[in-house]
Amino acid sequence: MTDAFESYQTGLESPAVRLIPVTPSDTEDLTEASRAINVASDGALRVTTIGGTTATIHVAAGIAFPIRVSRVWSTGTTASGIVALA
Repeated sequence: MTDAFESYQTGLESPAVRLIPVTPSDTEDLTEASRAINVASDGALRVTTIGGTTATIHVAAGIAFPIRVSRVWSTGTTASGIVALA
């Protein structure tokens, strides 16, 4: 496979290049900060952003929600099938 864009630097406005399954945890951060979050089922996500803010957000299934998070908390999260786009 060729990649016509391999010589370009990836920026935040670029499409995600990695999909990382997320297991919510009250004690562990993600292995990599997200560019966005996608879920399989609507619900709440309790997250900590890379800026240090912790809050609950509500997300719809199948839509990439553009948020850079370092942690998805188990407590307060009701959405399932969570994937970090990085």
